[in-house]
Amino acid sequence: MIDCEVPNSMKLRTFGYFVKEAIKSMSRNGLMTLASISTVALSLFILGVFTCGVVNLNNLASNLENQVELSVYMKDGLTTQQTMEVGKKIKALPDIRKLEFINKADAMKRFKQRLGDQQGLVDALNGTNPLPASYVITFNNPEEVKNAAKLVTTFPGVESAHYGQDVIEQIFKITEVIRYGGMALIAFLAGATLFIISNTIRLTVFARRKEIAIMKYVGATNWFIRWPFLIEGMLLGFIGAIIAAACVWEFYHFVTVEVESSLAFLPLVPMFPFFYNLGAILFGVGIVVGAIGSTISLKQYMKV
Repeated sequence: MIDCEVPNSMKLRTFGYFVKEAIKSMSRNGLMTLASISTVALSLFILGVFTCGVVNLNNLASNLENQVELSVYMKDGLTTQQTMEVGKKIKALPDIRKLEFINKADAMKRFKQRLGDQQGLVDALNGTNPLPASYVITFNNPEEVKNAAKLVTTFPGVESAHYGQDVIEQIFKITEVIRYGGMALIAFLAGATLFIISNTIRLTVFARRKEIAIMKYVGATNWFIRWPFLIEGMLLGFIGAIIAAACVWEFYHFVTVEVESSLAFLPLVPMFPFFYNLGAILFGVGIVVGAIGSTISLKQYMKV
């Protein structure tokens, strides 16, 4: 019985031939190769920047959401007993993480601390304290804040209840706009990338159409002919991804340094391991886009 298994050395030589042919084709079509790599790099750079923006906005929204506090302001003139009764009702609310009572004196003290060097403005009050006593509530589940705010305003002795949920809802709206706008823009750029890569491969196939016809006549399989072009497309995408990843790295590093030095209170996502995951996505997308671009082109021109 004859052993028809292909030796590993033969497989390696064949793969080496495919890679050499892909590189030769890229050098022959220098201008289109440059255009393809540039388009891939630009598309992936924008993808990376939008990803950084959306991830950090989501992180900021989550941090703010976890810090949402419900301030329950009491009416003036309540007795200690009446104030404690309100506190008991608040403690009975579900999912409370922390409850703090701030009397009128503490409220004024905190107000002065916020004023900083402008504390002299308080002197105009002539010793009166218009600030109400309040309960400050933090929930384990921030979604409970809205319902709790409506409920506590029905308690006797409660003047009003306020929370910062509106700010968070606005942040989520902005995040949604960036997410969907970014997806639409990336889809458009991905289409442009596929168009340019497929045209690069199409020019190569057209220039070598006679050579391809001869190869088919002597028994070369379609996959033997396709592999150099497929590898060429993947190389175009890979090189574009390298450029894009380097640019996104520099961009995000610059942003994190600037934010840490001037806006340290903003909770940015650390570069690592975030950038490892982002880099893997960029490389994966670049290679897949390159392979798809080659496949689109070969479907039309392999009929020789």
